[in-house]
Amino acid sequence: MASQLNVLLTVLYFVTVIASGFKCSQTFTTKLVGEYVLLPAGIRSSEGTNFTIVNKCKETIWPGITANNNSAGADGFALKPGQSAVFSAPPRWGGRIWARTGCSFNQNGTGKCQTGGCDTALKCSGPGDPPFSIAEFNLGDIDYYDVSLVDGFNLPLVVAPVKGEGNCSAAGCDGDLKAECPPELAMKAGGKTVACRSACNAFGSDEYCCRGAFSDPGTCSPSNYSRVFKKACPVAYSYAHDDATSVLTCSSTDYIVTFCSSRYVNMQFKGYVHSSSNARVLL
Repeated sequence: MASQLNVLLTVLYFVTVIASGFKCSQTFTTKLVGEYVLLPAGIRSSEGTNFTIVNKCKETIWPGITANNNSAGADGFALKPGQSAVFSAPPRWGGRIWARTGCSFNQNGTGKCQTGGCDTALKCSGPGDPPFSIAEFNLGDIDYYDVSLVDGFNLPLVVAPVKGEGNCSAAGCDGDLKAECPPELAMKAGGKTVACRSACNAFGSDEYCCRGAFSDPGTCSPSNYSRVFKKACPVAYSYAHDDATSVLTCSSTDYIVTFCSSRYVNMQFKGYVHSSSNARVLL
């Protein structure tokens, strides 16, 4: 079944190219990875939603992908500076995308990361190890998406819809929080701050984690710590009940998830199809 779908998608892609009159100067490979179909950037799958993951950092990152409720679709791979990867998620998919940093893996895909690691695995089969910045999605007739720093921060992260219908604003960060991270939240390696823990992650108290007597939005308010997070990432969850300015909606769209960028840079993606000439499909 996988090979048949692979062939069908490849045929549909080239029919689209020919019909549009576009002269193809690059050979693309459509490849199945788990439940995902890797496609050329900007080509939308009729069976799902395309996510383009872009690395604008100065270092290699290792994106992790996990699906909600332990459903199929977890994965992980390396992405060098300037590279991007595209995958297609099935209809009504829900899941999380984040970047791991400072990783070293052997040829069997076993190793460690400074931030965001999935135990010792290259290919993630469950949630990563905080602190890290996360993009969250629940796809449907209307998509709900957000960037969350509830588990901390490791890299600036932006989610930008492509040609969507509705509000479809960019979610995420305007700057790198690590430079402003309070010392008591800082996670260090090699003498430098590599991530910033959330107050909940660092202290584990009900007050900061919005649980127990503080589980209600009326009793769990922004803290001085969460305000630091909100300043760097105005359209992102800075604590558990930060819904009003954090959850966004869009429909009939694909998404570009960019690491080490800002919302202002990614506003260009609204109504824009990512250039396939600069995209490299990995894995």
